[in-house]
Amino acid sequence: VLEAYSVSHGKASAWLPVLELLRKYLGVADGDDAATRREKVSAVLAALDPALEDTMPYLFGLLGIVDGADPLAQMDPRIKKQRTLDAIKRIVVRESLNQPLIVIFEDLHWIDEQTQALLDLLADSIATAKILLLVNYRPEYSDQWGGNTNYSQIRLDPLGGAEGTAMLSYLLGDAVELSPLKRLVIERTGGNPFFVEEIVQALFDEGALIRNGAVKVTRSLSQLRLPTTVQGILASRIDRLSAEQKDLLQTLAVIGRESSLGLLTQIAAHPDTELERMLADLRAGEFIYEQPAATGVEYVFKHALTQEVAYNSLLIERRKQLHEQAGQALESMFAGQLDDHLTQLAHHYSHSDNVTKAIEYLGRAGQQAMQRSANADAVTGLTAAIDLLQKLPDSTECIQRELPLQLALGQAFIVLKGWAAQEVERAYTRALELCERLGDPPEHFFALYGLYSMYHVRGLYRAARERAHQLMVRARSAKDPTLLLLAHEAIGKTSLHTGELLLARKHQDLVLSLSDEERDRHLAFIIGVDARQGILSHAGWTMWLLGYPDQAVDAGNEAVASARSLSHPNSLASAEFFATIVRIYRREARAVQENAEHVIALSLEHGFGAWLLFAPIHRGWAMAQLGNHEEGIEQMRQALTIAHGAGADIGRTNTLCMLAEGYREAGRLDEAVTSLNEALAAVDIQEERYYEPEIHRLKGELLLKKDVSDVAEAQRCFERAIEIARGQSAKSLELRATMSLARLLAKQGRRDEARAMLADIYHWFTEGFDTADLKDAKALLDELST
Repeated sequence: VLEAYSVSHGKASAWLPVLELLRKYLGVADGDDAATRREKVSAVLAALDPALEDTMPYLFGLLGIVDGADPLAQMDPRIKKQRTLDAIKRIVVRESLNQPLIVIFEDLHWIDEQTQALLDLLADSIATAKILLLVNYRPEYSDQWGGNTNYSQIRLDPLGGAEGTAMLSYLLGDAVELSPLKRLVIERTGGNPFFVEEIVQALFDEGALIRNGAVKVTRSLSQLRLPTTVQGILASRIDRLSAEQKDLLQTLAVIGRESSLGLLTQIAAHPDTELERMLADLRAGEFIYEQPAATGVEYVFKHALTQEVAYNSLLIERRKQLHEQAGQALESMFAGQLDDHLTQLAHHYSHSDNVTKAIEYLGRAGQQAMQRSANADAVTGLTAAIDLLQKLPDSTECIQRELPLQLALGQAFIVLKGWAAQEVERAYTRALELCERLGDPPEHFFALYGLYSMYHVRGLYRAARERAHQLMVRARSAKDPTLLLLAHEAIGKTSLHTGELLLARKHQDLVLSLSDEERDRHLAFIIGVDARQGILSHAGWTMWLLGYPDQAVDAGNEAVASARSLSHPNSLASAEFFATIVRIYRREARAVQENAEHVIALSLEHGFGAWLLFAPIHRGWAMAQLGNHEEGIEQMRQALTIAHGAGADIGRTNTLCMLAEGYREAGRLDEAVTSLNEALAAVDIQEERYYEPEIHRLKGELLLKKDVSDVAEAQRCFERAIEIARGQSAKSLELRATMSLARLLAKQGRRDEARAMLADIYHWFTEGFDTADLKDAKALLDELST
């Protein structure tokens, strides 16, 4: 039997019931350190099935027991969450091959999103397994399993007359003189069995019923004062307790549905013998039950309503005191394992007057939720902590507390709402404001780097460039080689996108000169990719634009080798992604398709969402170039829509040109022109200019293909493309635009002029003569010379 339950504050506690179930199944105890927990998880899975070894990183991450660098750190949180769910499902289903399982989840009306996802997965997976999944919930909860043939719902309707009488006969006996009382109880309770039990218990408590061998009524029915609700009955029963018993029950209610004896001993101000006696009295009154636990004995409320009424009977000030005492007791008992109890600590302190502790644990719980890919819960916790900070007097300490919360909040919102969300910009902007108020904290550079990265991925290069130069100022002031490397990298990447290719190369070379293998390895796990690999990848891209097609390939190959040497999968996916871009520019469609499919496979394997956004565009382009036009176009179109929806408009001008090429190959010329017009609009909005010459060239080619009489406009497009390419030193794009113009001039009888201009740019090149562009240029030169 595997059992877990939800609690009333559980909706904000990611994975809470699942963690409880896993810890019980894996034998993980509160006192175990991280190494012991890893050993227990490994031993259980090895004994169950060695093939489940691949689930361990997901369990280690969920249980917070990762040793060293987290291998899943760069995995897309949504993919990580799904794979964690799949891992747990595989373990449960595999265990059912050894022995039948009963899996119990209680109180689904308080369930969190992640636990709900696991239940949905199990409900769809156990039709043929030896697993009985049992759940219960209040009417306000709605399940989605009604259509499953292996699902049965047992609705607990109020008891009818016969069933109610049978229950009362069990509780009171069959004496004839009890019949009027039974009818009154059934009428008053509406057949609710818990209400029936509590009324009977209340009648015994107040002496209206006595048991002396048989149950007897000591008062007439007219003298009985029975509350009309079960909450009223419970309140009256609690009020009849002694002051010490009532206080103990209220203390239990504050602790939660379950209370360990050890925790209760630390909070309740009673000697052990007196505490045990009072607990026995509460058990006898059926307010609580005693049950065995891994750490000894624990006490659980008979019903959630009992806990609720006891809790609400507390005065607010006393309630706050007890919450703080519960928090202090948890800190004392689990000083070495606080991460296991962050949700409880956040709950207790946020209901106390200890705002400082509430902020600490809400923030830590929010960051833990991020690590568990529960970003909605992370936002809830982090936002609550930030809101509480506003209650404290403005001080340096408050700013220092808020800064990491805002940085984490920005990351959580990126996953939840995409890079374009206003909440993302607001969080990072606020983080920078806090840094400026603090003077120059260590977080200042990385807060600025986060804001730079956000604008860069959004494709807002004016804002990105401004932040990149601010990074350089700070890095030079600090004289820190790591910060200098990141600042040069930022300027280099943004300069490439804005078409400042020579400036981009300058900063790329500076990054390579500052590169250090050991530091790069460390940085790879901070910023997501190996800095050397990242800049080599961009250098390859830049080298092609500058007119060095072979050196571009060499840089890409070196980037891939660098990423492989680090054993860092995200860096490898990144390197292969950018190497594919160079192959696109070299018009090597077959290699592009193979590379893109490898990047997609690697990204799926490791859950890298960023490359899954764009690699399908590369594959779609290759498919369209190889003749599979419609499928290729659809892949590009869908991927562009998804990326734009996520706010990731980086490289949008380039990808729109790729889509236009696909439309052109399929003969869909109007749609091709529309794509190019979108690209031109993006140039103005985003200032993304590195591919601007190609936009004008392609537009000129399409104008001629649509209407051969539109020669003048086409010629203006080619001339504009050449002008921009020369301004950027983009020799490869200048060559393409010159070939287009030369063909047009040749048709006008201006062959000498065409040959001269083409020869001038062609003879500039010193390499890449086996590439498609230079082969075409040579063939055209030969034709013009005949």
